[in-house]
Amino acid sequence: MPAPRRAPAPDERRQDADRSRRLLLSAAFDEFAAKGYAGARVHEIAARAGVNKQLINYYFGGKAGLYKELQQDWLDREATFNTPEQPLAELAVRYLHEALSDPRGIRLMVWRGLTTEEFPPDESPIDEDLAYVRERQHDEELDPDLDPAAILLMMMGAISAPIVMPDVTRRLFGSDPTSPEFEERYGNQIRLILNKLSGTPHRDHPEDEKP
Repeated sequence: MPAPRRAPAPDERRQDADRSRRLLLSAAFDEFAAKGYAGARVHEIAARAGVNKQLINYYFGGKAGLYKELQQDWLDREATFNTPEQPLAELAVRYLHEALSDPRGIRLMVWRGLTTEEFPPDESPIDEDLAYVRERQHDEELDPDLDPAAILLMMMGAISAPIVMPDVTRRLFGSDPTSPEFEERYGNQIRLILNKLSGTPHRDHPEDEKP
């Protein structure tokens, strides 16, 4: 007779649950980025993850819960490098690196902006971001006459552009926007532009002067 099956230990159950959650979150990110929130289907997310679709409700309470969990994952990651003492130019270069390393977040942002579909509420701390820019103005890192909202929007546009317009990026720079060469060149220019907005010269990165 076959040997009785051993019940999984609590640690094993927790590891299985953690693995299933990670697989579902990664699959959901892929689906949301490719099809938007409304176009993503829970059965396709589950199939991509290789798990039963009932686990989406069990772990996240449905598709909206998956979306909110992805938002929280990003906020948790953002908190590891977006700190009050971080210079604005260096922070922008870090955001560029994050966007080029995983463009799914930018693609999902584009879906959110260009469609009329219903999305869960945006949890991004936009007021805190504006306060950060104002603080940089107070510290004379940025010209105080500049509109912080305009600065923030221009930064977001600059960081998003290589992902939103990869063909234009290739024609302008002569390199693929996913390449390390492009990231270094474009990141240096973003740093240089933001440093010049203070009205005072910055020589921390002389290589930024290179075309």
